[in-house]
Amino acid sequence: MNDVSGPSQGRVYFFLILTTFFWGGSFLFSKIGLAEIPPTLFVFSRFTLAAVIMLLVFCRRLKAMDWDALRRGLTVGLALGLTNISFAFGVKDTSISRAGVLNNLFVLFIPLITKVVWHERVGRLNLVGIGLAAAGIWLLATGGGVGFNRGDLFSTVCALFIAGHIITVSKVLRDDDVYLVSLVQFTTVAIMAGLASLALPMPHFNVTRSGVMSIIYCAVFPTVICFTLQNNFQRYVTPTRAGLVYTLDPVWSLAAGFCFLGERLSGREWVGCGMIFLAALIPLAVRYVSERRLLARYGIRSAL
Repeated sequence: MNDVSGPSQGRVYFFLILTTFFWGGSFLFSKIGLAEIPPTLFVFSRFTLAAVIMLLVFCRRLKAMDWDALRRGLTVGLALGLTNISFAFGVKDTSISRAGVLNNLFVLFIPLITKVVWHERVGRLNLVGIGLAAAGIWLLATGGGVGFNRGDLFSTVCALFIAGHIITVSKVLRDDDVYLVSLVQFTTVAIMAGLASLALPMPHFNVTRSGVMSIIYCAVFPTVICFTLQNNFQRYVTPTRAGLVYTLDPVWSLAAGFCFLGERLSGREWVGCGMIFLAALIPLAVRYVSERRLLARYGIRSAL
């Protein structure tokens, strides 16, 4: 239920949509940066810079840090680290158009994870969505002449980790200082990526100005700013409505790939992307309609 003392619904949805725009931009800038910088080193640089920014801005809050907040931040940070490392490998080896759509599968992975771990009911709508997504992935794999490549696989695994991160946040975090938790998360991701960079063979690379700018963009906008906006505004809408807003992510990545990278999908790939998009959207849309009916039944006025 929305907090009547909070910001207006127009303001809430504006900032949530803005986060999807910045996240969509992260596909473009990550693709540019990963053309020069190895994936683990790119993630390390991005989250080290993000952690430094958070530390400089919110250093006065460090005195409130306790073991519980540190432990929960580390737990959520591990999930976030797996998400972003797999994201980088996915974007590097496939188009951002395909990566953005495949990442959106997190909506379907959430009920599957809760089914396996907590034996919660998956539901018919989610099963329909999973079937649509499977058909869409098959069309992607057989269209465009590239098949279901390594980057597509990493992008699908990334969607699984996104779902795990969302579930971890909901299960682990309590009334913690979101800025301190974000600082711990970013630091944890930086350490994970740094260790991975030391463990994996590091090819020779040269970083140009565009590579540096891509790291700065990804550290500032889809990391520091987006996490801050999400933590501040998502609490004023239901998870279903937030999920509907977040389905805009692949729209921005498709637009960025088309306009700036010259990416073109075959007709078969477009149909596959559309099916995957609908697979995530339909269950959320039906739950949204159910929410509105429930609110109307109890005489509660909906803001959307």
